[in-house]
This record gives sequence, structure tokens and C-alpha cells, in this order.
Amino acid sequence: MNGTMIEAVGLSKFYGEFAAVQNVTFSVPRKQVCAFLGPNGAGKSTAMKMLTGYLAPSEGAARIGNFDMSTARLQAAEILGYLPENGPLYQEMTPESFLTYSGQTRLMPPQILADRLEYVVQHCGLGEVWKKAIGKLSRGYRQRVGMAQALLHDPDVLILDEPTTGLDPNQVQGVRELIRKLGETKTVLLSTHILQEVHAVCSHVIVISEGRLVFNGLREELGTEGTAMEEKFRELTPAADERKGTPV
Repeated sequence: MNGTMIEAVGLSKFYGEFAAVQNVTFSVPRKQVCAFLGPNGAGKSTAMKMLTGYLAPSEGAARIGNFDMSTARLQAAEILGYLPENGPLYQEMTPESFLTYSGQTRLMPPQILADRLEYVVQHCGLGEVWKKAIGKLSRGYRQRVGMAQALLHDPDVLILDEPTTGLDPNQVQGVRELIRKLGETKTVLLSTHILQEVHAVCSHVIVISEGRLVFNGLREELGTEGTAMEEKFRELTPAADERKGTPV
């Protein structure tokens, strides 16, 4: 499978008169790690939910690979791994039982599932808590269980909503290295508030503000170091008090 792996075409979501996302269009090709940026409430999570088929758009279309999420969600799910913000986990299950169950619901053959379980234990650092109840794990470990679930079936496309939330600095570095490695063979759309993370792992950046696309380009176009990127980000996404009195 070549070419575009993630595509939004005129994607919009309305709640009454409120536009959470409005007319957003972009595409992400194979083997690209793309940052998805925006201030709180900009519509990032809503857009990601539409891209993954968890939320139906009011207008427009979302595609993963060659699959339209409105008509071929099950086929798309076979090549898609999704880590939602505060993803739901079964608190009474252990990482071992939860991930085994997740693989079985995907009808993964037993030997392939066993191999992939070994992979996620190692790459997501779950060995110490493998047989502990998820409800008793720290936020950081629960986040790693969510990451393992997204990676379990070896998908071609990963959509990750704040994957380093709740991790300590060493764990953050480990996840960044993993995402960088995954980007060599997979397509990754990464939502984050951490501009240092963008510098560390992303080659392309998409920015939305108030539900609208305001930037789509190379990381270097936002600045080659942290301060310059922060200034450009503030320019693209002005705070509410900065917009008051601005001519339309």
C-alpha cells in the first residue's frame, strides 16, 4: 500500500450552531510522522475521533489507507492503531489479560498474538506490571498499556492523542524513540502540546485553531528551534483575549 495513508477532506463536526471542527482538509503520506497541534479546545481530539471512525462527521470524509471511515471502518481498523486521550481500559484486568483479549477480538492467530505480546511488553516497558490490575497502575503505566493496545496488531497507521501524557522524563524519551523508529515503516499522526516533542520526532506539522486548519507544512517552517516555534505557534493560534477588537 503506497501514497496517502491518512486523509481528511472538508472534515467538519457541528454541535448545534457550534463548529468543533470546520472544513479541515489535509493528508499524511506513508512513512511520515506528522504533528497535529493546536491550543486546548481547538478541535484536535474531535478531528482524530472522526479520522478513526469513533465519531461521524457532520460534513466531509475521513480515509485511512484506501478505506472511507463512513463505509469501510472495519477494514480500516485492520491497518489502524489508535491511542485516544484518556483511552478506556478495563480496570479489573491485567495488561496481560487485556492485551490478550484485545488480540483475540481482532482474531489474531495465536502464534502471531504471542509474538506481538512479547513485542509490546518490551517496547512499551510493561514487564514489571504485566500481571497487576490496570486499575492499580499509575497514569504513566496505564498510558503505556494504551500504547501497547494501539501497536498490538502491527498497524500501518497510528493515530496517537497525547501519547506521553503522564510519563516521567525517561519514559517520554523512550516513547519518542519508539515513535521515531515506527515512522521508518509506518504513518503516524501525533497530537501533542509539547513543541520539543515535535522537534524530536516529527517532519511535518498540521495546526488547527478554533476548529479550522491554519498551518500545514514542514516542521522547519515553524522554526528551527524552540523559541521560534513557540512564537510562530502563538501567531497562528492567538489567545481569546488577543482576538478581542481585531477587525474581521
